[in-house]
Amino acid sequence: MDSPAPLPPPPSLAQLLDSGPTALFLDFDGTLVDIAPRPGDIHVPGQLRARLHDLRDRLEGRLALVSGRALDDLRNHLGDIAICRAGSHGASRFLADGSRLGTEPRGLSPDSVAELRAFAEEHGLFYETKAHGGALHFRGNPEKRDATLAFAERFAATRDLCVTSGKGVAELVRPGATKAAAVEAFMRITPFSGAAPVFIGDDVTDEDGFAGAEDFGGFGIAVGERPSARARYRLDSVAAVHNWLEI
Repeated sequence: MDSPAPLPPPPSLAQLLDSGPTALFLDFDGTLVDIAPRPGDIHVPGQLRARLHDLRDRLEGRLALVSGRALDDLRNHLGDIAICRAGSHGASRFLADGSRLGTEPRGLSPDSVAELRAFAEEHGLFYETKAHGGALHFRGNPEKRDATLAFAERFAATRDLCVTSGKGVAELVRPGATKAAAVEAFMRITPFSGAAPVFIGDDVTDEDGFAGAEDFGGFGIAVGERPSARARYRLDSVAAVHNWLEI
């Protein structure tokens, strides 16, 4: 079977802005910063927050970060940002002024967290606590992938949770916690409403974001070498994303 043709590079951001109002939705890990073996090990460029604020102003506020990370964790790496943002795969959403968009999702029970931690310890994995879910990281132990995903599916089935699988991680999230839902929530309000949305991301979970952008007349840009079913364009790396964003 022939492999799909490689995706072309996107038009420049300046070209998009010349064609009409554009809204940008940006993943974080693997898109704005390079992925690290553990979430806390990433390197964040010192000027990234200021450059994102400049980009927000250029877009007249139509910029949102949409990350699998909890927003408290994102703040630990970026500091206080006056940018629309959605964390925990879109479940928790805030506007640029710090006000919440929608309702606050529920977290996992202490018993659930204890069971996830126990599994992680038994299998040599890293468990990441999230305000509205939890994540089992197997990037350092790729041979544990199948066992981790199978456990996560069994665990989720008894607790009204869903499993989101990414690069070296199985995440337990509430139903409806998708990046497409985050795009929709922002696109229905000012200043996003009426703009053409562009979602940029590198992982499987970003396919939902690409689909959400399509639903509002926009498109997705995949980052890196992973095949994408929904993206229209591709950028090769985090550095290429920064260059395209002019930050």
